[in-house]
Amino acid sequence: MSDKFDVIVIGAGPGGYVAAIRCAQLGMKTACIEKRKTLGGTCLNIGCIPSKALLHASEKFEEAEHHFGDFGIKASPKLDLKGMMKHKDGVVDANTKGIDFLFKKNKITRIEGLGEIVEAGKVKVGKETYEADNIIIATGSDVISLPGIEIDEKKIVSSTGALELPEVPKSMVVIGGGVIGLELGTVWRRLGAKVTVVEYLDNILPGMDGEVRKEAKKLFEKQGLEFKLSSKVTGAKTSAKGVELSVEPAAGGDAETLKADVVLMAIGRKPYVDGLGLENVGVELDDRGRIKTDEYFETSVEGIFAIGDVIVGPMLAHKAEDEGVILAELLAGESGHIDYDCIPGVVYTWPEVANVGKTEEQLKEAGVKYNVGKFPFMANGRARAMGCTDGFVKIIADKETDRILGAHIVGPNAGDLIQEVVSVMEFEGTAEDIARTCHAHPTLTEVVKEAALAVHKRPIHI
Repeated sequence: MSDKFDVIVIGAGPGGYVAAIRCAQLGMKTACIEKRKTLGGTCLNIGCIPSKALLHASEKFEEAEHHFGDFGIKASPKLDLKGMMKHKDGVVDANTKGIDFLFKKNKITRIEGLGEIVEAGKVKVGKETYEADNIIIATGSDVISLPGIEIDEKKIVSSTGALELPEVPKSMVVIGGGVIGLELGTVWRRLGAKVTVVEYLDNILPGMDGEVRKEAKKLFEKQGLEFKLSSKVTGAKTSAKGVELSVEPAAGGDAETLKADVVLMAIGRKPYVDGLGLENVGVELDDRGRIKTDEYFETSVEGIFAIGDVIVGPMLAHKAEDEGVILAELLAGESGHIDYDCIPGVVYTWPEVANVGKTEEQLKEAGVKYNVGKFPFMANGRARAMGCTDGFVKIIADKETDRILGAHIVGPNAGDLIQEVVSVMEFEGTAEDIARTCHAHPTLTEVVKEAALAVHKRPIHI
């Protein structure tokens, strides 16, 4: 038996590495098991970070190619895909090495390999068995495919393969109109691919506010993305020339064939629990393969906990991070808190899409009375100066108390602008609180203030 730890964390993604760091900060002897040679999990290695690097780079390319002239700048850019990929890889390398540094700084024992829980308090990695008072499962999630369609990461790719394409495909079909599909579809559309998005539902971005979904689709179509909604993919054939997809109406009907050089499978992700030995120690899963936990993140087995994508809730890095911090503090005898209604979501296209809290559709279904305030970026001086006037900010507040119940933004820097509303919601604040707060001029944040004023039908600049 190797050294005993206070805490062993399985998985070094955003949830796992943050939990490990916070446990170490609180004086616990901590180890973290990770199968990859680099830390950071899916997010830093093949997810959030590399995709944002490519989104930012491709956005700059498109600006230079199509929009610099609007500002009196003449440019004729030439794509250097290898250089763009080098930028992406450099960003990933810097971030993963940063986590290495933080592990050393906080004296966290790093164990490389696959962790299997052999009994409560014991984890096996290779031939070694490690003991701990508490085990935290933070193994994240994995890509899923449609039945009968195999992801080969060459012709039919997941998000992983879409970040490594050696050349710009002439055509790409994206299966799934959610965040990942739209972000990576946007990257390759900007770089020259003809991109078609096939979505089973009747609109894109499932779960988001209806008005935002409608506006976002209109803007993406204007940019060149094509959509086939209410459609399902029933088969795929690959050849040296590319992929042929069989596509049918979701409600049933005649199939058609879509051809593409590359197909991106982006229909969602599943909890990664394979090989953890959960069935042997009695850790219970729900009907969707997620680990069941109580309000303290403890599983059905005492001393075994789980956070992040493997449990209920949105599969978001920042949700996993917060859960990791809270669990560490609970294990140290402190109190922890997370309000799942105050977790923002962001789509890093351009314009960006961001949301927090409830949608109008959810409130109507629940019978909650509310007021809505909307304000367009078109009426904002800074947005005009930037040439970024598409979209709006929408704030929803309780009709009686004025407490903010949700906010939905499609527009420039939406992912940054949403944070003000998140903070106000955490303090159970109102639309009036934002409306009465001084916002610097000229900034995009004034659109948030005007939307808050609009809740009470008193915006100034429209």
